[in-house]
Amino acid sequence: MATQNHVLPPLRPARIQRILSPFVRFAHAESAGGIVLIACTLVAIIAANSPWREAYHTFWETPLTFRFGGQELSYALHHWVNDGLMAVFFFLVGLEIKREFLVGELASAKRAALPIAAALGGMVVPALIFAAVNMGGTGTRGWGIPMATDIAFALGVLALMGPRVPLSLKVFLAALAIVDDLGAVLVIALFYTASINWAALGIGGVVLVILVILNRLGARSPLTYVMAGAVLWVAFLLSGVHATVAGVLLAMTIPARTRIDTQEFLDRGRKVLDHFEAEGEEGPSVLTNKGQQEAVQEMENACEAAQAPLQRIEHELHYWVAFGIIPLFALANAGVHISGNVLAAFREPVTLGVMLGLIVGKPIGISLFAWLSVRMRLAELPYGADWSAIRGVSLLGGIGFTMSLFISALAFPQHPEFNEDAKLGIFVASFVAGILGWLALRRLPATIERREAER
Repeated sequence: MATQNHVLPPLRPARIQRILSPFVRFAHAESAGGIVLIACTLVAIIAANSPWREAYHTFWETPLTFRFGGQELSYALHHWVNDGLMAVFFFLVGLEIKREFLVGELASAKRAALPIAAALGGMVVPALIFAAVNMGGTGTRGWGIPMATDIAFALGVLALMGPRVPLSLKVFLAALAIVDDLGAVLVIALFYTASINWAALGIGGVVLVILVILNRLGARSPLTYVMAGAVLWVAFLLSGVHATVAGVLLAMTIPARTRIDTQEFLDRGRKVLDHFEAEGEEGPSVLTNKGQQEAVQEMENACEAAQAPLQRIEHELHYWVAFGIIPLFALANAGVHISGNVLAAFREPVTLGVMLGLIVGKPIGISLFAWLSVRMRLAELPYGADWSAIRGVSLLGGIGFTMSLFISALAFPQHPEFNEDAKLGIFVASFVAGILGWLALRRLPATIERREAER
């Protein structure tokens, strides 16, 4: 007798859902965030090179002040985006880092060895190339700019390749970019901090300890962590350590465990559904049936208990960051003015260092350190991929963009001309790296099929 698979029919979408469904499908596409980011970058570049250039810059320098009690925080809009909203972005990065180390590709030494080694090479070699090009000059301070990989753009290019790219390769790139982000956070905290207010930093440390205690005591409400996190952010903002670091530290305190296991969730769910069915005789709808309302609430509580706060928060934040915060960051930071003598700008040491670091340093560093880790038998290649695939991914590592723009702003606060040079280098290098990576990965199908035939 054949076994029947009982599949629940999907809920009938409301009219507004049917209208918005094309936009929802777009938002779920891996490349969607990158497309929106590109669009906002183009808008910023056009605005910075239009007759409204002064209005564009004046807008982002508009002061915005918040007062509470006898204290006030007053910064330009540009500053609020970079130190405020980007703290949320780094909070999401921190959640991704914690998840990867707990249950992802970084959870075991064997699986973590390859992306960690590749990311290390992808940070060290570009930084050395930039430092060599700018040796002895004021621009040397920007050595951290070509160290970063923009995970949204890189994965977006991989998504365009479709099934010809093995899933293991996408996982490898994601893990590499996450380790890369962790390195960037450490660089920001250690090397791009001008001076430290130890009193404010001490307050931040106390808040961080309280957050850890709350985690241990079983506090799971996101609001609890948001309120404490806001105090942590203000403390770091006033301490001199870049405020976005607070986002990563806050993420480390978010609980990553469920309150009930699989079997307990199944048992509780069955009881709740039985109770809901038993109460179904009274009242024309759930709204007028107290018993069914209680059952629905109990099921909601069970579903919440079966999810870790880390998982829920990461899921909720993803779209706000991808389609809100990062595009706004691009609008505020990507507005580079392109003068008439563009070729001269490419000869500037900062521009040249960024371009060589991202286009040349990234692929060499990632491929070389990955090869060494495999050669030393510390790691192994992702399933279904060979060295041509690793080289293709290493080229995509040269797409720096978001994090590179962020570090550039930190590296040259007193030298806007260097920041403009760095932006130009970032844009050109990221575009070239994306094209080269795409061309290299187009040849993967034959390579993978040949390898599978040899197995």
